[in-house]
Amino acid sequence: MRIAIYGRDFNDSVLPYIQEVFDHLKSHNIQPVLHHKFKNSLHGKIKLPANTVIFHNHDELKLHADVLLSLGGDGTLLDTLSLIRNSGIPVIGINFGRLGFLASINKNEIGSALHALINGEYTLDTRSLLVLESENGLFGEENFALNDITIHRRDNSAMMIIHASMNNEFINSYWADGLIIATPTGSTAYSLSCGGPIIYPDSENFVVTPIAPHNLNVRPVVVPDDNSLSFEVEARESKFLVSCDSRTVTVERSVKITIKKADFCVNLIRLNNETYLNTLRNKLLWGIDTRNY
Repeated sequence: MRIAIYGRDFNDSVLPYIQEVFDHLKSHNIQPVLHHKFKNSLHGKIKLPANTVIFHNHDELKLHADVLLSLGGDGTLLDTLSLIRNSGIPVIGINFGRLGFLASINKNEIGSALHALINGEYTLDTRSLLVLESENGLFGEENFALNDITIHRRDNSAMMIIHASMNNEFINSYWADGLIIATPTGSTAYSLSCGGPIIYPDSENFVVTPIAPHNLNVRPVVVPDDNSLSFEVEARESKFLVSCDSRTVTVERSVKITIKKADFCVNLIRLNNETYLNTLRNKLLWGIDTRNY
């Protein structure tokens, strides 16, 4: 097994856990394949195996890796999508962040998790993505999202009016701070904090969730993922923001946006001792009431 590793800059408190990752790979005779920016951030802080291979981009990742290991939180794992793209390379995350729905492995479980990974004690959890289309080619070749695509106002601008249609049929004009179009995977992220429902990963739909709507009777809408959604913005400001997961661009008001299901998926690795419902219970503290303790 060839394991590629991706991460961001970390504070010194997590360096022992990063060193533990490389030590375990070395003990299993696994040659690490390290992203070049991550290697530079670790220079002089971590002892890397002498046979470490460096990769720079999507094409090199496909040549050198069978699995991609993300070190960090959910945001770090979302960053790996620009490297994985449509290659089908599965990804697993060790959580150095906070909640960690996607990067679900606790940093205190590194040894057992890597042992299970190397010995094939896992299944692949296939997750759908969204793709954004526009006349001016927003986001270039990285116009896809695992969690959500969000249309929102700039920091100090007024409320927006977002005209939404599905398959060219008018849905609603949302008077709001923005609109979230989330996959089932992203239903536990930004959409959840704005009152959206939790959607089981293989439900084959996505949810449209308004951000702070002016009309209180406007609620999230769940639609089948074989539909195409289009959006036009009316606002006082000449520009607004569009985000694909953690990537954000400023857009002219005249730009029309179309969102639909991408024609490829991402494979998340789920260890055999994990289930989606177990993750929900642990992360959202379901069934725990401090009055009972």
